[in-house]
Amino acid sequence: MEKIRMQTPLVEMDGDEMTRILWQMIKDELLLPFVELNTEYYDLGLERRNETDDQITIDSANAAMKYGVAVKCATITPNAARMTEYDLKEMWKSPNGTIRAMLDGTVFRTPIVVKGIEPCVKNWKKPITIARHAYGDVYKNAEMVIPGAGEVKLVYVPADGSPEQTVSVHNFDGCGIVQGLHNLDHSIESFAKSCFEYALDTKQDLWFSTKDTISKKYDHRFKDIFADLYENQYKARFEEVGITYFYTLIDDAVARIMKAEGGFIWACKNYDGDVMSDMVSSAFGSLAMMTSVLVSPDGKYEYEAAHGTVQRHYYKHLKGEETSTNSVATIFAWSGALRKRGELDGSKELMDFADKLEKATLDTIESGKMTKDLALITSIQNPEVLNSQDFILAIRKNLETML
Repeated sequence: MEKIRMQTPLVEMDGDEMTRILWQMIKDELLLPFVELNTEYYDLGLERRNETDDQITIDSANAAMKYGVAVKCATITPNAARMTEYDLKEMWKSPNGTIRAMLDGTVFRTPIVVKGIEPCVKNWKKPITIARHAYGDVYKNAEMVIPGAGEVKLVYVPADGSPEQTVSVHNFDGCGIVQGLHNLDHSIESFAKSCFEYALDTKQDLWFSTKDTISKKYDHRFKDIFADLYENQYKARFEEVGITYFYTLIDDAVARIMKAEGGFIWACKNYDGDVMSDMVSSAFGSLAMMTSVLVSPDGKYEYEAAHGTVQRHYYKHLKGEETSTNSVATIFAWSGALRKRGELDGSKELMDFADKLEKATLDTIESGKMTKDLALITSIQNPEVLNSQDFILAIRKNLETML
């Protein structure tokens, strides 16, 4: 067959360890034989980040802003052990954090639903996408251990020299602890816009939840910003495509979600999203079966798998031992990016290819051929456990019959 051509480059961000191995396998077997890949390549492997003093990460984020669509392999965020292992100049920041900050984006995580891997919650029929506001709150807190009796106050000192504002937090009569949180209107607005835009893009209802009845200023600010943006900029567009925006308290959202069928986006504050994304991924089956999309308020997209670099399997691979590593989320990162590139460029051929790649992947699992992690949780009788490469080759066989 003639290869599908791409008009505009896709930003390709390579990564680390076992996912880097899978990345190349996916390109060699599932992409390059069928698509004339047009990518602007950035190696975000830890060695290259170290060589360039992490400039490569900044360059890749700038490229994502230029071209509008990127696909990223999982990368190492170094700790003390990695400093020694890779002989690093310094403990470089998370590439995801750097790219997210530069794009001012929100992360949307969605489970990949496939027959034979049933959710723990029996009525969940469609994916539930978690949108997490990845700024502020407890992750940028200031906290203090209180050694004895005394008063703790919040003090705001205006930059323009106007009078200070003070609020008493608590009068301690003994030892205790205290914590100060903050957020920014601009960041909350970017979060809300990304959520509304992604809901329109995917034609899904949007839920948002906080605890504004208790946090009458902090959480209520989130609620008001979402409500104002919806009423003034998004209500008519939502009604036009037949989707809804729904606000409720976080505890009510949790109760409702356990009885819902899914098929919507659930927007959460930073801590709530951190917790709920793991709950949703685990309940749907596996973190290895979850996509992650970073969306900026102005419509830039970066696709990746929700999981890490699969370090344990990589060490086995280096020893020449066989691995059975799940590549589904990484395949779906590529298919998501190719579909979006095709959509923006008006290439139906590329969009159709992305759809067929995903269907070939799911059909492979539903036929009983899968990696070991899925074989341990599937309801399919006597599944065939394949190693990392054979699983990708099985997908290729299915894909070839569709093209």
